[in-house]
Parts: sequence; structure tokens; C-alpha cells
Amino acid sequence: MPPAKKTSGTPEPSPAAAVRNPPVKRRQVKLADDADQVLNKCRELRDTLRRKSSSLPAGASSDEDDAVWKMENNSDGDGEKGGAKTGGTKTKRIRLSELKRASTSTVTELDGKKSTIVEVAEMNSTQVVEGIENVAVKIARQVLAKQGFQLEIPSRAASNQIYVPELDRIVLGDKTGTRSFLNVKESRKAAITTRVLQLLHAVLLKRIHITKRDLFYTDVKLFVDQSESDGVLDDVATMIGCTRSNLHVVASDKGLVVGRISFYEDGDFIDCTKMGVGGKAIPPYIDKIENVQSDAEFILLVEKEAAYMRMAEDRFYQRYPCIVITAKGQPDVATRMFLSRITSELQIPVLALVDSDPYGLKILSVYMSGSKNMSYDSASLTTPDIKWLGLRPSDLNKYDLPDQCRLDMTENDIKTGKELLQEAFIMKNPKWMKELQFMVKTRQKAEIQALSSFGFQYITEEYLPRKLKEGDWI
Repeated sequence: MPPAKKTSGTPEPSPAAAVRNPPVKRRQVKLADDADQVLNKCRELRDTLRRKSSSLPAGASSDEDDAVWKMENNSDGDGEKGGAKTGGTKTKRIRLSELKRASTSTVTELDGKKSTIVEVAEMNSTQVVEGIENVAVKIARQVLAKQGFQLEIPSRAASNQIYVPELDRIVLGDKTGTRSFLNVKESRKAAITTRVLQLLHAVLLKRIHITKRDLFYTDVKLFVDQSESDGVLDDVATMIGCTRSNLHVVASDKGLVVGRISFYEDGDFIDCTKMGVGGKAIPPYIDKIENVQSDAEFILLVEKEAAYMRMAEDRFYQRYPCIVITAKGQPDVATRMFLSRITSELQIPVLALVDSDPYGLKILSVYMSGSKNMSYDSASLTTPDIKWLGLRPSDLNKYDLPDQCRLDMTENDIKTGKELLQEAFIMKNPKWMKELQFMVKTRQKAEIQALSSFGFQYITEEYLPRKLKEGDWI
């Protein structure tokens, strides 16, 4: 009897099947013939940025052991007493007068008083665990003394959010609040805070990460709504003095990156030129990214996923070496942190492509100056000096955008535009002011996709190369 045929393992494909389904060859896209001419202005911008970053401002320290900035106005005298007590928070102190000498911004007083700005620092898991345990010990001592317990927490209220021109970002003031378990109005919030501290302690000891949704479902009856646990999470970060990512609680990933960048993610090598047409999802675990390498000339920050996909499919990043990033609209924490980190490490310019409407500028403001919800961690979440490449209000006429592609601004759009004209991050840039004033005056807006009226690949073959060659950014 002939021996039985082996059936285990993956069967070999037949020659006929191989002919029917040949392997798909990777489409090769070469460097554009005019790349040197197109990228000349961009390289000049990159060199300028690197020269600026090579010199620290007067009074600034390279010691990263601190993250509370003590600010002074121009009057003499000592600062106010009774600033925020941040426990294990690392602190950095810079005088406002010193920042003035290092900046062209106008120095403004904070309510006419000397003030302290609270910011958190990067901590490892052991340091965060120790911080949580220190809080637990204080609570235990108060309970044993039959005093109930009371937590002191830096205030994240809107009245405690400060935009500092010298730092060009929104930061947290020095006001604090208390949360007492013996107070009927505060007892539930105090209980939620201690429960979140307990859960975070367990997560950190296991050296794992969880999502904000995971945290909520561990005690739905207590939290009731996820906004309760999310808010306390930020409170805990300010209490301990660490970034929110240091607590090992992350939001679901949203951003995408494609182009000339590679790195190791938790030990796995990632090459973003070989991650398929759609690129790589930006991981929420930014702390697990190591050894970032790139030969990109610039970073292209894109508001809309549709425009991002056009650039990814056309492999624009191969013709003009760059990194393309999108957060698909309003930026999430992971995308903001990723952009901030790679910009700092690679020292290359960031050029933004957003819709020509007030909301495109608001999205840019979050990337550049931060958001009020995360003001305590703005140092690691903001990317200063992003250049506005397009789509700008002046582009509508410059590129003869058809009337049917120009949209009338709503009353709400106009109101938002006028409010932006009062924002410090707009007022500091006269060219941005001029563009926004023109938008409000003409009452016209347009989306990035409006450029497709000239052809589906117009944005990658004509618009962007021309913008880059002319250095047409502000």
C-alpha cells in the first residue's frame, strides 16, 4: 500500500494558481526631477529653525528636572506666597523679564500680579506609583486622625487657563481647589478620585496600558458617565505632576502617518514608507517609540483624511521627501504628542494644509498653542511655529477657484472668525490677521477638496509643488 499523503501544513500553490494570481509589485515612485528647486525654500526654512533651536533663550535651563514655571512681571519685589503645591511635581522656574529679552512678544501682566504657572513633567512608572502611594499615605493619615480626608488639586477651571505669549501656549495657573470627603457636595467626586487612584496604581504595577473606556467600565455604578472618570484622570495627573500618558491610560488611536520616517515601536521596526497606501496608525503609546530616523525635508500636517489619502496614494512623500500626518479633523492627544516629539527630534519645519475656514485655524491653534482641557501638559503637546501653507483665503483668487467651489460663510462661521481675530496666537502674526480679515470680509470659505475641481491629482502635482517652490507659507 502506498504511504498516505501528508495533509498538514500550508498546501503549495499550483502553477496555474500562481499564473492567475501573480504577486502585486510595489509601485516605484522616484524623486521628482525638480525636487531641488521645489525644496530650496523649505531647506532654507529648516536651516533657520535649526539655528534658532541651537541657542537657548536667556534664563532658560536645559535641565528637565523641573516643570513649574515661576513668572514675574516687570515690577520689583518678591513673588506671591501660597502658590500651587504640587508634591512630587518637578519644577522649572523662568522669570518673565528674562523671557521678554528672548522674545519679540509683548510682555503682559497676569491680572496685574506676579504668578506661578504649573506644568507637569515626564515620569517613569516607578515615579508615578510612588506619587500615588504618597497621596494614599496622606489620605490614610487623615482618616486615622478621624478627620475624613481632603485632597488638594490644581484647578483646571477656565479662569485658571492662561495664554503666555513668551511660551506661545496655554498653561495652567497656580490656583488650587480642595475636594473633601466630608463635604456632601464633594464626597462623590472625592470617592471617584480615590477609586481612580486605586485603579491606576494597579495598572502601573502590571506595566500595561488601558483605554479611557476600559477605566470607565471598571466601576460603571460609581462613575455613571465616562466624562466623570475622564475629568478625574486629568486631576490625578496634575496632583501627581506627571503627563496623562504617564498614567498608562490612553484614548483610542485616530491619527495616521505616512512617509519618510522610521522608528521602533515596542521593539518592532516600523518603516512608514512600507505600511501600505494608508500609512501607519499613530500609536497612543508614544513612550514606546524609540530611535526615530528620517531623511524628510519637512512635515506636512493635513487636516482632512481625504487629502491625506490623495498624498499617500500618489506617494507624494517619495517625490518630495516628507512626512505626512493627519488627525482626521480635531487633533487627538496621541497625534499632538507624536508631532511635537518628532518635530523636536528631527528639527524640520511643519507646514499645515487646512480648510480655508475659521475651524481650520482653530485646529491649527490646538496643535500650536494647546487646548484648555490639557493646558497642564501643553509643553509636550504643542508644536510651535507651524507654517500655514494652505488653503488660505488669498488662494481662492490666486488659483482662480471656481465660484461653485466657494462656500458662503454662515453667521456662526463669521462670529467664530471675528472671535479668532481677538486671539493672541492670531494677533501675533500680522499675515494671519490679514488672511482672516479677508475671509471675514469676503464671507467665503473653501475646503481643501475644492482643488479637485482642477483635477483629482492637482493638489499633489501642481498646488503643493508650486507652494513649496515659492515658499508660499506664513
